[in-house]
Amino acid sequence: MRVVAELRVRYGDTDAAGLVYYANYLRYFEAARVEYLRQLGQTYREIEAGGVVLAVTQAICRYHAPARFDDLLALSCRIADLRRASFAFEYEIHRLPDGALIASGRTEHACVDRETLRPVRMPEPLRALVAAFETGSSR
Repeated sequence: MRVVAELRVRYGDTDAAGLVYYANYLRYFEAARVEYLRQLGQTYREIEAGGVVLAVTQAICRYHAPARFDDLLALSCRIADLRRASFAFEYEIHRLPDGALIASGRTEHACVDRETLRPVRMPEPLRALVAAFETGSSR
């Protein structure tokens, strides 16, 4: 996995116990996903402008240790299980500077037509960027 972003926990991300509220980890996964695509050289906006939406079909999060207000988190992700019209992102969130694993997870996505919401093949330019990025031969 590659570290794609760092994120400082905001006070509003925490619950009454002072811990990051569990649902916010899915937002952190989304932040990692957006940055991953940006590092590929392809943004969500550009993909959607091409008529394809990367719809989340499943989300899983495993909590390993709590994060608290003002913790600095490293967001890591990679694309796994790349298929014709679907794929999955895998994530890890670590606290800096101690490197403690805070959360890990996976989101599954379907490539769908923006208008009809019917499955479509992943755009070939995006597939090529992912393959190059994941093998380390890009950027």
